[in-house]
Amino acid sequence: MAIIPKTPGLHHIGLRCLNMEVTKEFYQNTIGLPLVLDTPDLVIFATGSVYVAFKQADPRDGSNAVFSPYELGLDHVAMTCETEEELHRFAKGLNDAGVENTGVKTDAALNKLYVAFKDPDRIQWEFYMA
Repeated sequence: MAIIPKTPGLHHIGLRCLNMEVTKEFYQNTIGLPLVLDTPDLVIFATGSVYVAFKQADPRDGSNAVFSPYELGLDHVAMTCETEEELHRFAKGLNDAGVENTGVKTDAALNKLYVAFKDPDRIQWEFYMA
């Protein structure tokens, strides 16, 4: 039986970049997106109701042939969750379906509750409190 999350849409998209300063300069000063968090390890921009977060890529062998959350490109995708009750219901649904997940945790950077899980290709998804 499908879990069917009750979500109004995406909360944020996390991406890896080759050069944090170049990325920050482009999105903030060229594109003009509002910068909402600026740390040495993480920058986040607002794009309406969906945020775009960037972390520095950490190429291990110089190859990007196989998806890795540590290489250039996609880090994870997060769907917005509107209530803590729904977050716990969804996490239970993941457990019931045998989907490996983190359980409900608090994101240290933003102090928000979430549950993370990986799809069959090992791409990380999150159900993340608004």
